Amino acid sequence: MNGLALEGWFLWFILFWVVVLISLMGIGGFFMFRKFLKAMPKQDGKSDLDWQEFYLDKTIHLWGQPEKELLYELVSPVPELFRQVAKEKIAGKIGELAIEEKAPAINNDLIIRGYIQATPKRDHKFLRKKLEQLQIDVAPYESLFD
Repeated sequence: MNGLALEGWFLWFILFWVVVLISLMGIGGFFMFRKFLKAMPKQDGKSDLDWQEFYLDKTIHLWGQPEKELLYELVSPVPELFRQVAKEKIAGKIGELAIEEKAPAINNDLIIRGYIQATPKRDHKFLRKKLEQLQIDVAPYESLFD
């Protein structure tokens, strides 16, 4: 029988693409699953994304242009593909802190504390580097890095 024979370079070509496609689908599935978990309601009936949106809506009027620019500058090291999501997550955390403290306006201290708390520990070294570039003293925030 002389059907389609998978041998030589064609076999390796097909196997390579099978591995690549399965890997890409696995990576995409991982990120979709993480987003799904964030959208799942918690015990209070709201998801993490709902709370983030709530804090953003309640504090949007507290943001001034210099504070927005500082936030944009702090998230600049984040890859552009993820920058908007990171900015919203961090702004939500900053809004949460502002509401808890009944702040009359968003200030640099709130931005830095919110950024540290919203950022995973593995990214703190990049945040420290960015704060040093902006000549912002990290000493008052050392307890938040732990």
